[in-house]
Amino acid sequence: MTSTQSNNLPLWVQDRDQVIAESSDAQWRYQTPPDYTRSKENLAQESTQNHLEGTLEAIVQNLVRTFEMEVSFKTNPQQWLSVVNDKFRVSTNGGVEYTAADVSAQGTYNLFMADSEHYKASEENFESSAKIFQSTFPQGFPWEVLEVYSGPPNVTFKWRHWGHFQGAYKDHAPTGETVEIIGMSIARVTDDLKIVSLEHYFDNTLFLDKLTAGGKQVLGEHQSNACPFSSWFKGFKKS
Repeated sequence: MTSTQSNNLPLWVQDRDQVIAESSDAQWRYQTPPDYTRSKENLAQESTQNHLEGTLEAIVQNLVRTFEMEVSFKTNPQQWLSVVNDKFRVSTNGGVEYTAADVSAQGTYNLFMADSEHYKASEENFESSAKIFQSTFPQGFPWEVLEVYSGPPNVTFKWRHWGHFQGAYKDHAPTGETVEIIGMSIARVTDDLKIVSLEHYFDNTLFLDKLTAGGKQVLGEHQSNACPFSSWFKGFKKS
């Protein structure tokens, strides 16, 4: 598919920057639109895939990146272009289904991670959870589609999330390891490619085990509070 043909696709499955450029009336969480310049540099250097524009893989990747951008930065779910707002539901590992309003209010980490030994979602809010993972992954936490197994209306795909563990995770020392999560998702979409539901499947325990592998830091040991993490906070560039 040529670039011209790709531009005839719905806005929400085009490049994320184009969605931002055409969201002039959006209510932004941090008052200004997000800047993805650094994220794009990271993706260019570290992505394992290079999906051609207009392919099913590129379309799915654009759709999910648009969705994650809107969740993170558009405070009014009614302005999310990527979902059917009144029908939208999202779940992780067969758990509770959440609405767009739930995700907007609590953040994806809190709804997807839930309570466990090393992460207490019930004790965090949108901002605090964002800050935790900003500090943990100061160079960002990019995301990419690896493979797409089925097309619309039930899109099944495999994905990769990764980041360099260079900042403390709560009171656990960074290991410098590249932490990688491989997961599967099923997106049910409309004829015009808006998301009706998302089901994510990945190993939460494995992820958190890697973030606590360095052991607890000694009291008084220097801990980074840097906030250039590229996914969830003002001033950083999301994957």
